[in-house]
Amino acid sequence: QVQLVESGGGLVQAGGSLRLSCVASGRTFSRTAMGWFRQAPGKEREFVAAIRGSGGSTTYADSLKGRFTISRDNAKNTVYLEMNSLKPEDTAVYYCAARAGSDYSTEIYEYNYWGQGTQVTVSS
Repeated sequence: QVQLVESGGGLVQAGGSLRLSCVASGRTFSRTAMGWFRQAPGKEREFVAAIRGSGGSTTYADSLKGRFTISRDNAKNTVYLEMNSLKPEDTAVYYCAARAGSDYSTEIYEYNYWGQGTQVTVSS
């Protein structure tokens, strides 16, 4: 079993930045691929970014490349999502997810554990 706790969400103006954090427990973190997903009101949950267990490789949703950066600190069992140049359309609940394996995936169904989510609201 893996427990995930996100933090760092909030209200920010367009053009601003936020850094989300997700602390994991219950599994060898360095062998766990991590992902960030988001769900806007009335929309399906969508992939944002993912990182391998070792942290050596990352992948992003095409529309977010260049603005969002995923990283991890395996010594702290924490994964981060740095979000820059935020837009109102980035408003959503952001979820951290863990996969029972070290290779990342962009697919929701391949993640076994989910955090409770953290709200990000970008005002225009």
